Amino acid sequence: MNINPPQRASRRPQTLYVVSLGCPKNLVDTEIMLGGLTRRGWQVVASPQEARVLLVNTCAFITPATQEALDTILELSRHKEADAEKRLVVTGCLVARYGEELLSPLPEVDLFVGVNDFPRLPDLLEGLAAADNRLANQARRFDYTRPQPRYPATPRHLAYLKIAEGCSHRCTFCTIPAIRGPYRSRPLAALLAEAQRLAATGVRELNLVAQDTTAYGRDWGGRPGLVELLEGLAAIPGFSWIRLLYTHPAHITPELIIALTRLPRIAPYLDIPIQHGHDEMLRRMGRRYTRRYLLDLFARLRQAVPGLALRTTVMVGFPGETEAQFDTLVELVEQVHFEHLGVFLYHPEEGTPACRYGGAVPRRVARARARRLKSLQARLVKQRLKGMVGAVQPVLVEGHSPECDYLLTGRLITQAPDIDGQVYLTAGVGKVGEIQPVRLTRALPYDLVGEIVGEL
Repeated sequence: MNINPPQRASRRPQTLYVVSLGCPKNLVDTEIMLGGLTRRGWQVVASPQEARVLLVNTCAFITPATQEALDTILELSRHKEADAEKRLVVTGCLVARYGEELLSPLPEVDLFVGVNDFPRLPDLLEGLAAADNRLANQARRFDYTRPQPRYPATPRHLAYLKIAEGCSHRCTFCTIPAIRGPYRSRPLAALLAEAQRLAATGVRELNLVAQDTTAYGRDWGGRPGLVELLEGLAAIPGFSWIRLLYTHPAHITPELIIALTRLPRIAPYLDIPIQHGHDEMLRRMGRRYTRRYLLDLFARLRQAVPGLALRTTVMVGFPGETEAQFDTLVELVEQVHFEHLGVFLYHPEEGTPACRYGGAVPRRVARARARRLKSLQARLVKQRLKGMVGAVQPVLVEGHSPECDYLLTGRLITQAPDIDGQVYLTAGVGKVGEIQPVRLTRALPYDLVGEIVGEL
């Protein structure tokens, strides 16, 4: 995501162009970096040509993310060829994961900053010209207990609230614990204060993110926990939708399910990555639940929360995955009817237990399995969206469509930003950031078309 300022800025000595890669958790880190820098006089500009410093906040969770980061770095480095005064800075997971290994192959980069050092970024940039060390990647954990300034990189009406850092799960395919360290919940009071500040700026939709949002508070004994956090957030005036992303199947408690039903501002939406649907695959992945547990969980959720939207992600081609085991995953997806599904190919990541497993699945086989799952999901989504045509639903108006200036776009409460599709608004008057009643008139493969019919 390229970070654009609210208005086009004029060129000044301390100017910064930023690209934020990866997930919303990384985007929050980017906002904190920019919050500290803008407080020290740095100005965010809209193009690399205007900037003195080019900054990339990277993701390195899996091989494709690492490649995207390297491609972005090399692309931005071309701007240094035309202007020797420019400096290129790389931050985030790529630096935390590879550290000194990056120095030699990327001489174009003037400064590498890890995930624990970005609060020092203003000082590091000011001393860049005289610095003799290109790497700042200390082991001491970044202190998320203190309030941090944030420069918004999202539209004014939505924001992400990062409720914890790190991860203490031991999934055999995942590099996050090595990159980010163990799970660390942020204090409840700090989160509520930050949320109040976001609400005061006009945020209507708050999206909670962490490596596992349902583990909130478990590292200090479970109280206060996620339910107490949701209760506090729901009491803050201004928020219309509060959404839970990145939950873990093993941590969906009865108390959380009850909270979803009794707190009206909590969106009827859960993002629950399951990774697979066969017991042996789940065991090898280190997921610590079973197929039967998943089916029971989703049945309980559907029964308890009317209109619940379920999002999940699954991985195909994991070492040892047989055709019969994959068929079991397909059957689970068809049985549960997830509203949203992400399908990913397994990538062997250096340093993870799964990288040492035998039974590699040929890439062509893994791709064929991914296509089969995506085709199934497309059919299920098409059926569901067709059944919604004619209904009137609340839609959060987001702005003009990039495809056409004459169309507005928005999202249902069951659609998370950037990942779940949208609603194209072909008639009526809507203001960005407002929730309007929309009559749905047509179903597209993953999106809907509708008309604004009044005001809520």
